[in-house]
Amino acid sequence: MARRVIIIVLDSVGIGALPDADIFGDEGCNTLVHTARAVGGLRLPNLQSLGLGNIASIEGVSEIAHPQGAYGKMAERSGGKDTTSGHWEMMGLVQQQAFPTYPNGFPAEVIEEFENKIGRKTLGNTVASGTVIIEELGREHMDTGYPIVYTSADSVFQIAAHEEVIPLDELYGMCIIAREMLTGKHRVGRVIARPFIGQPGSFTRTAHRHDYSLEPGNNIMDCIIEAGQQVIAIGKIADIFAGHGVSVSYPTASNREGMERLEKALATAGPGLIYANLVDFDQSFGHRNDPDGYARALEEFDQGLSRIIERLRPEDCLMITADHGCDPTMPGTDHTREYVPFLAYGPQLKAGVDLGTRTSFADIGATLADYLGIDPHGLPGESFLKLIKETN
Repeated sequence: MARRVIIIVLDSVGIGALPDADIFGDEGCNTLVHTARAVGGLRLPNLQSLGLGNIASIEGVSEIAHPQGAYGKMAERSGGKDTTSGHWEMMGLVQQQAFPTYPNGFPAEVIEEFENKIGRKTLGNTVASGTVIIEELGREHMDTGYPIVYTSADSVFQIAAHEEVIPLDELYGMCIIAREMLTGKHRVGRVIARPFIGQPGSFTRTAHRHDYSLEPGNNIMDCIIEAGQQVIAIGKIADIFAGHGVSVSYPTASNREGMERLEKALATAGPGLIYANLVDFDQSFGHRNDPDGYARALEEFDQGLSRIIERLRPEDCLMITADHGCDPTMPGTDHTREYVPFLAYGPQLKAGVDLGTRTSFADIGATLADYLGIDPHGLPGESFLKLIKETN
């Protein structure tokens, strides 16, 4: 049987504060519920039909008696609220110790080493919004040629540069240098290239962003390839896993492009995993405190979801989830420590199954390994396949 699992990660679409959210300063956060409330209700008929409204009370998204999918929510066991730890945990890599963050910028010795290695000074070294810091320092960057270094509440070392001042290849080279440096106690989750174009007062970030993640350990994606099946990565998945466990990668610049690429993959892919990240929710709206934009992105995804469902083969299993929260109504612009929603649907899977609250994102990897018939090599996670698989 040519079974396939399709995972769509709605980047940052959390569904309520985890019990330890107060430790992160995120008490009371709820990305989906607060976004819906802020815009007077969401129109998500396809997600509603799968059971989204049965997970939580979301304005505009009703609880229904007979959902077409299985539904529940998941807690993150790893000690963070970032993209890397969320995606890694889905594939069986639970991080007991959170990646380091730098609320006061990077230590002087880190910046000095980086500057020595790249042969020039840097600007910034602060916690900042990416769009704000290029407006503040973009002119000086263009005058001096110094790259802009900044971070956020996440474990990231970000380097912004104008494409006409520091060409992309050179910027990417700087990121590789930083990635090789940042190990041990400074093992940040990701180094990110943040190129931009334009003139002072009208700078625009381009689609040439590139993420350099830590090397992951062996995970469910590696197990899939070892079993002779395929892993198709869409969006920033390959970056998150540093290219490991990926057969073919299709980077994307937007949710729309991600959905288009997903439709194409569904038409041609063989047995294995199609793993897609849709980043606009987080990048364009959550971090910008823009609930209206967030709501529009959710509704646009829901419209496109019908085309994805239509293209599923009888043996396919579709999973829809998130990697963390980014409540656009909360103070600040950082990720929020939240449960994530989980929906599963397949033409031959049980409908209306309440999966409750899962204790780890790793249950996703365990279940997809079970569904694909591969050995997970003892990686953590509890498969719930028996709950959603038809017995006949």
